[in-house]
Amino acid sequence: MRIYVASSWRNAYFPLVIETLRREGFDVYDFRNPPDGGNGFRWSDVGVDWLDWSPQEYRERLSHPKAEKQFDNDIKAMMACDACVLLLPCGRSAHTEAGWFAGKGKPVILYMPEKQEPELMYKLFSCVCCDLKELIQACKGLSL
Repeated sequence: MRIYVASSWRNAYFPLVIETLRREGFDVYDFRNPPDGGNGFRWSDVGVDWLDWSPQEYRERLSHPKAEKQFDNDIKAMMACDACVLLLPCGRSAHTEAGWFAGKGKPVILYMPEKQEPELMYKLFSCVCCDLKELIQACKGLSL
């Protein structure tokens, strides 16, 4: 079972989730450490002023070689993975990735280890897990 963990660079739970799922025998994609090497992608790799970009500048930067390379890493991993874990808290990209999985009919497990604002559309996903034990059980249930 190949699992794509969609989350944020700022998510403190991310390393533990990756490590735990791998220890349980799952093949897990880690966007922070892509298979082709490097340390993943951050918008600051494209420009230190990334928070000040206009919408037009942002659109142009989507074509930056570093952005293209990481997008290629991520989309290839998404296509190769059997399921997605959406690890909260996270941002727009992770939610877009989870939506892609759901749209492809692939299971999405929502892992919410801490209090979050309620979101009705999470009902689209396979299940909601609130601790690591539940997450592991849910992932193992997918591989039956």
